[in-house]
Amino acid sequence: MIKPLFDRIIVALNGSEQSLRAAMYGIMMSKLYGCELKVVYVVDTATLKQLELLKFFITEESSRYEKNLVADGERYLAYVSELAKQKGVKLTTELKKGAVWSELIRAANEFGARLILVGDKKVPGKSSIDSLKYNKISATNSEIIGSSECNVMVVKEAEIEKLFKLA
Repeated sequence: MIKPLFDRIIVALNGSEQSLRAAMYGIMMSKLYGCELKVVYVVDTATLKQLELLKFFITEESSRYEKNLVADGERYLAYVSELAKQKGVKLTTELKKGAVWSELIRAANEFGARLILVGDKKVPGKSSIDSLKYNKISATNSEIIGSSECNVMVVKEAEIEKLFKLA
């Protein structure tokens, strides 16, 4: 018997508009296809540690900034949970700390994900190549795509909010 192509989906959430669109897309997929859905927010403590080592942050500043990032992550996860509830979709959420791409891959492997959804990071008014210069998250998406053991889908659907309201 053939396995379903995507019975377990993970969404990479970072609070950006694009990652929220990916979450909406995942909620719709879960509703339409009966998939298990998990949304993961990773606090990038790896970069915070690098900034401390480079003396850009002192330890107290880094700690305070990390607490703010955790609070942001919890808020975004609660928001996405509410969106899923509105559509009658059950999802699990997880807040992790570390290097974004490696923690997301670890979460996907632990969950047994068959698909990872990430948001597109185009900068409005710029070509895809120019967008890469302006957005570090594109490097993270590249790491996720290159390191994942399952399929990765970049959500580019610009009209997702309209479609989400209709679903």
